[in-house]
Amino acid sequence: MMKKSVLHTIFIALVALGGGALITACSDHSAPPAAPATQEQAQATPPEPTPEAAAPQEAKEVVCFESRQGGATDIIQHEIQPGLLNVKCSPTTSAALWYGDPYADTVPMGKMPLLESIPDDKAVVRPRSEKLNLLAMCGTACHNNTLPPADRVPPTLPKNNHPAPIPTMEGMLPEIANLQHGRGRIWCLECHHTTQRNMLVDHFGDPISFDQPQLLCGKCHGDKLRDWRDGIHGKRIGEWASTGKKRWFVCTECHNPHNVQDGERNRGFIQLQPETPPQLPHGMVDADYEKLHPIPH
Repeated sequence: MMKKSVLHTIFIALVALGGGALITACSDHSAPPAAPATQEQAQATPPEPTPEAAAPQEAKEVVCFESRQGGATDIIQHEIQPGLLNVKCSPTTSAALWYGDPYADTVPMGKMPLLESIPDDKAVVRPRSEKLNLLAMCGTACHNNTLPPADRVPPTLPKNNHPAPIPTMEGMLPEIANLQHGRGRIWCLECHHTTQRNMLVDHFGDPISFDQPQLLCGKCHGDKLRDWRDGIHGKRIGEWASTGKKRWFVCTECHNPHNVQDGERNRGFIQLQPETPPQLPHGMVDADYEKLHPIPH
């Protein structure tokens, strides 16, 4: 009995060894060894991606404008929360279509004549001083009379209000070479403070912040200031209620004071191309359903 068991075990082992050799032989015949790659094949093989190439590309920054183009009212699109953008930009004009957060990056507007009753947190504006790139150079480096007399530009203030050509200034702001604001009857220091060039100026000679240009513009455009104050002129976004919080748009967000004449129209506000109307859903021939009120009268 023991001899039979031993023989049976030896037989199974031999079968296993023979089967393994047979499988190896078959695999050797069916898959011959690959030939070494030629030089041409090695050159054609794409290189392994570097860590920089494998890294995901950063999303392109989306910038649209709110009132007028050219850096005056640019707003950068970002997510307030997942799936909710702070502003929706038009794919046609790059203008703002709707707001997820109309109060982003705003500060209290400050007190305005006849608007003292509005709480500070109910009337907000977006400060624009940081967008005025020439302020730091023109307003504080050269024109504030804090430099030594030999380095001041200009070394002394003009003795009259007749404009004098300044090539450097005209090179930076070409539109002021033929300043038409006021039909050519005013000049720079009607609006800019004499010694604080990073400020505007009122009729009393007091400085005005660039973030409150309505206090300057109202000196001459009183009717427009009244309409802007009453909500007839200009733009506001936010809550509908008269006592609700609103973001106010100030004069220079829509108007360029250095280029107030616009071609043949000879007017100061460049008209924007309107967006196309909303398209009807597929298969709907008209919008008559909108004429039906859900509650019978």
